[in-house]
Amino acid sequence: MRSVRLIVRLAICAAIGSAGMGQSPPRKKLLIICEEKGYRHEAVTHAVSTIERLGRDTGLWDTEIHTDTEPLTKKKLEYNARNLDNFDGVLFYTGGTLEMDDRQKADFLSFIHDDGKGFIGVHSAAITFVNWPEFVEMLGGTFDEHPWGTFLAPIVVEDPGFPGMAQWPKAFTLKDEIYQMKSFSRENTRVLMTLDAGKLDLANPKVHRKDHDFPVAWAKTYGKGRVFYSTLGHVDANWDKPEMQKMFTEAIKWALRLEDADVTPRPAPHAAGNSR
Repeated sequence: MRSVRLIVRLAICAAIGSAGMGQSPPRKKLLIICEEKGYRHEAVTHAVSTIERLGRDTGLWDTEIHTDTEPLTKKKLEYNARNLDNFDGVLFYTGGTLEMDDRQKADFLSFIHDDGKGFIGVHSAAITFVNWPEFVEMLGGTFDEHPWGTFLAPIVVEDPGFPGMAQWPKAFTLKDEIYQMKSFSRENTRVLMTLDAGKLDLANPKVHRKDHDFPVAWAKTYGKGRVFYSTLGHVDANWDKPEMQKMFTEAIKWALRLEDADVTPRPAPHAAGNSR
């Protein structure tokens, strides 16, 4: 009788173990902030709804969308409101100086730097908090004009090995608004896409970068956290492109630690001797 009971128990344990092995990992939690103080981007609604759908379709993350900054705190909030402790990453499609007090700012940076969570910046995230040095450092750069406006941008993929880059051609054109960056350095970022400076009007008086380095997307670490940014996303129709959706899906997966990638900073390909 004891041997029968032992066999039954072993069978039950094996069944439970098999069921556990077949379970999917819990879905990640992504917080999207789309508050804009200044220029209002028409693409925001379509962009954030697309990102929310991508999370549902892939089964990888659940999305909570806010047009305010209330959740950007570790302080307990009233009712059933969630704070940063409830999320694995934050995505900004924002602009201007958002309404955050000093405690929120400290909590937000700590969420990424100390807790090792993810941050994804879309387009005008680079014109957010331009006078907050710590935010600029976290992001990797800040807005310094868009010399060519919305145009057929000549883009080169520098790192096809990063998740979400391989589906783009090595060189292509895309109609979008590309920001010129300041407080940006390749010493602390891994550039994934850049503009082909040889195909740009560099005589434009709004061109300020003497090195003619115009990154389009990059990835970096910030303390223990992971940061991805792309200047793409101004044009509403681009969010319907499979390549764009794949890029942000994979970038979010990387930022949320669902996959890994090498983000060791590298010099520009031309830096070994020739400047653009």
